[in-house]
Amino acid sequence: MLHATPIVFVVDDDVSVRKSLELLIDSAGWLSETFASAQEFLRRPRVVAPSCLVLDVSLPDINGLELQQRVATDRIGMPIIFISGYGDVPMTVRAMKAGAVEFLMKPFKDAVLLEAIRGALERSLTALRVESETQSLQSRSESLTRREREVMALVVSGLLNKQVGGELGISEITVKAHRGRMMRKMKADSLPDLVRMNARLELRSTPSH
Repeated sequence: MLHATPIVFVVDDDVSVRKSLELLIDSAGWLSETFASAQEFLRRPRVVAPSCLVLDVSLPDINGLELQQRVATDRIGMPIIFISGYGDVPMTVRAMKAGAVEFLMKPFKDAVLLEAIRGALERSLTALRVESETQSLQSRSESLTRREREVMALVVSGLLNKQVGGELGISEITVKAHRGRMMRKMKADSLPDLVRMNARLELRSTPSH
């Protein structure tokens, strides 16, 4: 999954801009896909590869800032580089606050855009790695029995085996057996390792506002 060639998406309604950016991106060794409108881009299924979006602010249908909101929700791990022929300060501030990695005014130097793309793709790769690791962690957690989950919750809260047994009404030996199986299933090498895993799982299950 993470060894795929990075893809740089371009959304700009100016065909000459799309053509020149396509040549530039391909010459840098990445894949490029260009779109004339936001709707056209949104019809493209999500890719599981390092990617970023080079996005014109003013588009004929959905504008770039609206598309940015859609991408943040639907396509996690796809940083956005805005390009604009007439961006103003409030627009730039709004785009950057919403998570854009760069806001470039046309005409910009090729080297500046390539550097921004390089940084965006590195960020995308990191986000995909984290997502992949968290999904793996989630499936390991789901493989635990109800009792193993109970033991895990008490162990990460800092209780000793004897105290866990007291809480659950089972012997210390039984706790040790459950704990051993739980640690193996979670692939946790130590208690601190397990605590870190649990924190990531809790973070994933917390709804974002």
